Amino acid sequence: IASPSGQEAGLATFLTSRLEAFGFDVHVDAAGNLHAGWGTGDTTVAFVGHMDTAPGTVPRRHDGRTIYGRGAVDAKGPLAAAFTAVSAMPRDAGRRWVVIGAVEEEASSRGARHLLATMPAPDGLVILEPSGWQGITIGYKGSVRVRWTRTQPAAHGAGQEPSAGDRAVGFVRRVQDHAEARGGGPSIFQRVDVRVLRFDAGSDGLEERAVVELGLRIPPGYAAMEVWDTVASLAGEGEVEVLYADEAVRTDRSSPLARAFVQAVRACGGAPRFKLKTGTSDLNHLAPAWGCPALAYGPGDSHLDHTPDEHIDLDEFDLGVRVLEAALSAF
Repeated sequence: IASPSGQEAGLATFLTSRLEAFGFDVHVDAAGNLHAGWGTGDTTVAFVGHMDTAPGTVPRRHDGRTIYGRGAVDAKGPLAAAFTAVSAMPRDAGRRWVVIGAVEEEASSRGARHLLATMPAPDGLVILEPSGWQGITIGYKGSVRVRWTRTQPAAHGAGQEPSAGDRAVGFVRRVQDHAEARGGGPSIFQRVDVRVLRFDAGSDGLEERAVVELGLRIPPGYAAMEVWDTVASLAGEGEVEVLYADEAVRTDRSSPLARAFVQAVRACGGAPRFKLKTGTSDLNHLAPAWGCPALAYGPGDSHLDHTPDEHIDLDEFDLGVRVLEAALSAF
């Protein structure tokens, strides 16, 4: 079921029908997030995945034990694994498990922001993102997106005055030089990464205009406001605005939840390893605000996220389900 950001309603309707048939308590909130509850108790563990996918169509097909399709890894596979594992838990264990399919994680994280405004903090949080069945993700870099614009009178192409496009290129180079000078050591998680996401330059004969949008991936300790101040100081002759800013996050690898996952991976015959990711997820929003033990976990290879070859291996999926079941029993 195609569900790019902003078009998750059809998938939510399908999941509501299927999950109610399996015995989940299901509702869809005002933002469009799907909530599937299981069991009762004073302790609540929330599993937050997302129903939306990156844009683009990857033809859905089975090839032996492999499923291809947009969202197979990011992040319908991990979401399905959580539904499967939670449904195996006893309802009378004194626990309340809630699996949430959030909306617009790939765009504005509107679903996660709605959860923060409407849902009390759980006792444990698992973000459903691919980590590989033996991986446990405890950190994501932050993300800042900025837009630089410059409009100036048109000039002859043979003249000496820099064009608006030239000035835009200069701005990009200054930000890249800043990121390189800041360093961060050998770990990519500690470095600032700069990527050009949009670049337009041209003239209508009277005015030249250039627009460039940059995405900066920032490590813990480099606050989004500090990034904004730095970028503004490098703007030169252009005007700059921040489109969005998400702080980096790193959670406690020794928390009871993390220990439960380490124990679960080992029990399933794996070698647990903690991961720090260069992207962002809803963990960036929810973990700092809720303050509960938190991590990200899910079967699948995150290197396939957003690619035309997106797929998940069903043996990997089954192992992910087994790890989730063991972790739920241990936490």
